[in-house]
Amino acid sequence: MPLPSFFGWRVERKKDKIMAKTTPAKFVQEVRQETSKVTWPTRRETVVSTATVFVMAIIAAMFFFLVDQLLSVSVRFLLGMGA
Repeated sequence: MPLPSFFGWRVERKKDKIMAKTTPAKFVQEVRQETSKVTWPTRRETVVSTATVFVMAIIAAMFFFLVDQLLSVSVRFLLGMGA
């Protein structure tokens, strides 16, 4: 008897699933096969990507610092109006 679906997801019992036994040697062989399919970035691509991440992090940090300072001055001004 099939199990009901929950929000479109099919629920399965663990005993219904049969997992193939894999030896460690077979696992390493499969990992090597998959690794050989990967397109690795060149040194230049890695350096450019790293530099881009650092620049964007610095820009984001400056933006949030300025917004924080603006909000801080605004709150101090509003709280100072009542005194």
